[in-house]
Amino acid sequence: MGKEFGNLYKINGIVYFRLSPYEQKTFKGIFSEGVPNLIRRFRGSVFRVAPFFMFSYLLINWADEKNRALSRKNPKDYENDT
Repeated sequence: MGKEFGNLYKINGIVYFRLSPYEQKTFKGIFSEGVPNLIRRFRGSVFRVAPFFMFSYLLINWADEKNRALSRKNPKDYENDT
């Protein structure tokens, strides 16, 4: 009648290579290649990203402290209230 859901059209010139999930080794090289690669990538980008995060943190911290100081009531305005 019709084609199956995965084969609704035919594309010429494109080859798909797939590996069976039963033949893959999921955690192969995670300690010998993965962790050193993670450390290398972290060291390579931390000095480009960290200053912006530190500046943003300091700016937000300063703004919060300034907001608290400006929002505080002055006790001398209420000394004569009974």
